[in-house]
Amino acid sequence: MTASDTPSLVDIHSHLVPGVDDGARHLPGVLNAIERLAQVGIRRVITTPHIDASLALTPTRLASRLDEVSKAWQTAHDAIQAEFPQVEYLRGHEVLVDLPEPDLSDPRLRLAGTSFVLIEWPRLHVPPGTPRVVRYICDQGHRPVIAHPERYSGMIRKTELPRQWKEAGALLQVNYGSLVGRYGSEAQAVAWRLIEGGQADYLASDFHGQSRLRIYKREAWTELEERGGEEALDLLCRVNPARILEDLEPLTVPSVSAPSSLLQRLRGIIVRRERSMERQA
Repeated sequence: MTASDTPSLVDIHSHLVPGVDDGARHLPGVLNAIERLAQVGIRRVITTPHIDASLALTPTRLASRLDEVSKAWQTAHDAIQAEFPQVEYLRGHEVLVDLPEPDLSDPRLRLAGTSFVLIEWPRLHVPPGTPRVVRYICDQGHRPVIAHPERYSGMIRKTELPRQWKEAGALLQVNYGSLVGRYGSEAQAVAWRLIEGGQADYLASDFHGQSRLRIYKREAWTELEERGGEEALDLLCRVNPARILEDLEPLTVPSVSAPSSLLQRLRGIIVRRERSMERQA
């Protein structure tokens, strides 16, 4: 199965609401982005503009922000429906968890109004106690999906943290671009470690819509196919994201072996980091 003939791929992480965050700036940019996503086989899009969980501490500020996004999303939705009727355009948010007990009760914060919520940690750094935060979110009846866990600072050494997140109830979403080095060698190594360990539940674009940016869907697809990862691809890109829309837990994704050269680089990175820390001690 190739990228062009795969049916109804679903993308759960993008920034394609015009003018509300660091993603697409205007409606023509959104339409261009949707066309590009459709060209690589993505027909169902849950777009996820940034929002801070701490806004909920001031209900009027949260309401204002959600209303702003809702109006811009509706404008984009109507234009997409007219120009690309084959594409389903839904919404959620990428919620920056900047307090330990976030209020995620407003369904607009969650992915297409389901119990799933896409979350990220502040400034690409993992604060202490994140498994407890994950458990709190789950106890509130929500299902946290941690965005791009491979990109957080120091994850190359935090080998047990993804397991702790998952044991606490989190699901993990890896970026397409991470698998091909878009965010550097460490993020690439961690992304493949998650894939090889069967810990990733979803792949997504994290596409910000600007014309100069790439989606990296085809490149990541090729890397996984070359390693016999067709079943994993189907689950990561179609089945599991579609199950979010049905409010269902993801299915288990089989392991796919990482490139051997990448594993060698991973070992080298860890050794260099450990030596550097020893010298600083």
